[in-house]
Amino acid sequence: MSSSSPSPFNLAAPNVQQAIPFFMISSMERSLNFYVDGLGFAMTRKWIDEGKLRWCWLELGNAALMLQEYCPPRPGHEPPPADKKGVGVSICFQCRDAIAIYHEITSRGIEARRPFVGNSMWVTSVVDPDGYKLDFESVTDAPEDSIYDGK
Repeated sequence: MSSSSPSPFNLAAPNVQQAIPFFMISSMERSLNFYVDGLGFAMTRKWIDEGKLRWCWLELGNAALMLQEYCPPRPGHEPPPADKKGVGVSICFQCRDAIAIYHEITSRGIEARRPFVGNSMWVTSVVDPDGYKLDFESVTDAPEDSIYDGK
């Protein structure tokens, strides 16, 4: 591409503003219990179809994700996959203090992996009701492979 060609990326204000994970889920109720009640997300947008919550946008701090429940089988809608969802994908939330997140979510009954240091970050992980892996990470100078020994 020549430098004289107009580029969609040379705008005064960026056109692309965020990338938001979009999870297809099996039960909205179960997922909202996990994300809102357990992890502390807030629902900021929603779509109700035929009296049923079908899609929502959740926020935690400056991070967001979207959930949509699979529709009952009908023409034009994909059925839920038979395979395990989320294999090989992690959503990494960059935090000020991943250890504080660990304490907060485990106090709400969410099972979380004990924090450890990987790639110069404290990392604690959870798996949502549909099998999606979420990592909460914060930068540290603790030695690599350290394991959090606090309660």
